[in-house]
Amino acid sequence: MNTTPSIITLSETLLVGKYIEMSLQQDQTAALWGSFGPFIKTISNRLDTNRYSLQEYPAHYFDQFNPALTFKKWALVTVKDHTNVPEACEKFTLPGGIYAVFHHKGNDMQIFQYIYSNWLPSSGFKLDQRPHFELLGEKYKNGDPASEEDIYIPIRKI
Repeated sequence: MNTTPSIITLSETLLVGKYIEMSLQQDQTAALWGSFGPFIKTISNRLDTNRYSLQEYPAHYFDQFNPALTFKKWALVTVKDHTNVPEACEKFTLPGGIYAVFHHKGNDMQIFQYIYSNWLPSSGFKLDQRPHFELLGEKYKNGDPASEEDIYIPIRKI
């Protein structure tokens, strides 16, 4: 587990995808990607082969952990512009801002507990009310211990 993030400033990013309202307790990520997957090849203006697994959390979601709280989970790809969007998909604009980026290898999701419980409280930053996401690039292999992804946590200085 890589516990030292890069701190980057991300520009606004145009995306296209689908979302489902869910909770951690009733995770529907597989169904979401299953419903979006067939449309990916029909998106003609993609910028790259990366995929985004993105979460939009309500304002007080992180005040007290509750796995039953709902949030929007998106499956997305980057696009040059928001033209020619498949009818079953939606446009999404990821706002720019400062992110802590953790490179993660494997399928052990304890990294999230580390980020929110250990790293964030001592980092000099606090969560910003912007989407959280995982960038799933060429080295991402769902469920494989050799899988690699980058975890983006929206932050701002305290």
